[in-house]
Amino acid sequence: MSEEKKERQIVQELPLLPLRGIIVFPYMVVHLDVGRERSVSAVEEAMAQDRLIFLATQKEAQTDQPKEEDIYKIGTVAEVKQLLKLPGGTIRVLVEGLARAEIEEYLAIEPYMKVQVREHVEEEEKTAALEALMRSLVNQFEQYVKISKKIPPETFVSVVAVEDPGRFADIIASHLNLKTQDKQEILEALDITKRLELLSEILAKEMEILELERKINVRVRKQMEKTQKEYYLREQIKAIQKELGDKDDRQAESEELREKIQKAKLPKEVKEKALRELERLEKMPPMVAEATVVRNYLEWLLALPWSKQTKDRLDVDKAEEILNEDHFGLEKVKERIIEYLAIRKLTQKPKGPIICFVGPPGVGKTSLARSIARALERKFVRLSLGGVRDEAEIRGHRRTYVGAMPGRIIQGMRTSGSKNPLFLLDEIDKMTMDFRGDPASALLEVLDPEQNSTFSDHFIEVPFDLSKVMFLTTANGIHSIPRPLLDRMELIHIAGYTEEEKVRIAQDYLIPKQLKDHGLKEEQVQISENTLRRIIREYTREAGVRNLEREVAALCRKSARAIVKEPEKIISISSGTVPTYLGIPRFRYGLAEMESQVGVATGLAWTETGGDTLAIEVALLPGKGTLSLTGKLGDVMKESAQAGITYVRSRAKHLNIDEKFYQNTDIHIHVPEGAIPKDGPSAGITMAIALTSALTKRPINKEVAMTGEITLRGRVLPVGGIKEKVLAANRAGCTKVILPADNKKDLEDVPANIKKKLKFFLVEHMDQVIAEALLDALPTDNTEPPESLSTQKDNENGSAFHEEVPTGLQS
Repeated sequence: MSEEKKERQIVQELPLLPLRGIIVFPYMVVHLDVGRERSVSAVEEAMAQDRLIFLATQKEAQTDQPKEEDIYKIGTVAEVKQLLKLPGGTIRVLVEGLARAEIEEYLAIEPYMKVQVREHVEEEEKTAALEALMRSLVNQFEQYVKISKKIPPETFVSVVAVEDPGRFADIIASHLNLKTQDKQEILEALDITKRLELLSEILAKEMEILELERKINVRVRKQMEKTQKEYYLREQIKAIQKELGDKDDRQAESEELREKIQKAKLPKEVKEKALRELERLEKMPPMVAEATVVRNYLEWLLALPWSKQTKDRLDVDKAEEILNEDHFGLEKVKERIIEYLAIRKLTQKPKGPIICFVGPPGVGKTSLARSIARALERKFVRLSLGGVRDEAEIRGHRRTYVGAMPGRIIQGMRTSGSKNPLFLLDEIDKMTMDFRGDPASALLEVLDPEQNSTFSDHFIEVPFDLSKVMFLTTANGIHSIPRPLLDRMELIHIAGYTEEEKVRIAQDYLIPKQLKDHGLKEEQVQISENTLRRIIREYTREAGVRNLEREVAALCRKSARAIVKEPEKIISISSGTVPTYLGIPRFRYGLAEMESQVGVATGLAWTETGGDTLAIEVALLPGKGTLSLTGKLGDVMKESAQAGITYVRSRAKHLNIDEKFYQNTDIHIHVPEGAIPKDGPSAGITMAIALTSALTKRPINKEVAMTGEITLRGRVLPVGGIKEKVLAANRAGCTKVILPADNKKDLEDVPANIKKKLKFFLVEHMDQVIAEALLDALPTDNTEPPESLSTQKDNENGSAFHEEVPTGLQS
């Protein structure tokens, strides 16, 4: 060795340049692009000293700021030959490897990495064993160059001319396309004999791989046609995977599906079906459209919760607390849920109940279902049935159709991820039917506890157990629900809220919610109780609280606008200032009629939005006995009017009415709000009393509201919706309500505070209605009362009905 080389073999302190994905061997000349700040500083330090720098490779190329443990210990001492600064702060340097060296100590990390290294002194003595290894390597390298065709022949000639064994090995390693770990292993082989042996092993492996690639290429060329480039590429991949022992994508997919089927806890019948379909899929060509259908079917089977279910929280006290926290009132509903929990706690396998909440919009049917799910700690799924007219929406499409999908019941079960969710079928009364089938009939199996344990979907084709699902349904009315479907549900009527309940709901739920939604604090906006009452009376007329919430939101919006202008301002909304926020009142609060009038009666009606009052007017005109009915009345309501006229004619003498009035008087019966369709028998006694008032010239008491169906002989028959109608009478300011005697049992549903405000008259005959509703004394004559009255037994209240009609039932 020269004297200069010996001096470099001592311990030195050099700047460290970490390399990413590249190994620099001694005697190797290579360009490096340096961009990291610490690396740039290391190069600049080397240029400022003696141009020497230590090159070591990172263990992970992705590491941007390597630490000591991230860098290999052995590297190469190199000399910077050239340096070129590129745009963007990058430096391109030309380095030449000089000698191997090992890091002994890190001296500094910032501003650049500085290390103390000890160079490795290589023996130059050439033994017979080394000569033999070198000759073997020459032969291997020659074969490698011939097969790979990536190394030019000139390189081989220059390599063979090297006589130094260590340098010979390093030059060959630098020309091979090896992994970073393999090259680092060669670099770390300090013993020259071991280095040559290691290089021989690596060259042998590379030769095997190259030979394998050559065989694969030959095989692929024999199997493909010259014009089919895409086919060639596909076959080449297949041949490579075959030689490597890997499975193709299709086979791997089949194995993955088979493994999922085995791991999934599927029922025996479902597992057999899934395995049969998988066998069909494996036999199909990959490009057949049917393969996509089968694959989609298997994915649906595996995604359904066949055995997964949540554990019910059977804490009755906790459930009651949650229900009271989310909803005010609704005692019957809460009581039913608590009963379900109690039964569930005592029975291991109860059948899921089918409960239907029936009530007008805005009374909290859907939100109540969410609260029940939260109380039970069940998954919640909501399916809106409004406008559904296709049976396939419930039962799914058969797989023979393009784009076939399971029904929305199965889709909901997949979404829930549990076989015992709380499933809400919203707006069940809004379903329709057309030529595609009747979805209501498809729901019969879903909502039957005796059948839904084996629910069949056309797409899934295997039974799915719905018996553990707690089904809840909602409806505004039950008249449009088919009777067989209605028979499968337990009805819970939610009639609506009284004024007191609405005030409490607004204070406890609506106002805090709207303040939060509008970014307001409780101390910034103050809404008094009287303000809420005025909004309820004059700006909303509903059974629920949806419009009330909208009006509260309007107050919050206007308050937010004022607070943005004056952040410190406190908004206090009183009853008197409501019109400045919401405009003029929309409804009149007080008596349905301002004064008692002849021929004008206040009836009570029930609609899908709750109870309401119905003004019925009768006008008499000279004519030929023509009957006119206006106000968009249905057939049943028209028939009630005709029945009322017949009754009045039969009682004309008793009422001191001209018995031939029907021959010379035209009768016009009108129900205002003519654009709204009206039907039903409940207005029978109301039309009859309005006609009686017009014919007898006796005014009808403005404080009286009434409902009931009338027969030809004057009997009063029971009607529905009593609670809703009584609440409407209270809202309208009436103090007396006339009801059919058979509806006495329905008064139990009326809130106690409403009963205290109203006086109820339970009647069985139209004569009693006349006695209570018409002002002025009944004209006296010698006519005997009808047989139905004179033989009347004691009614439920214990009072006999005679000509002197009792004042009624005071609740």
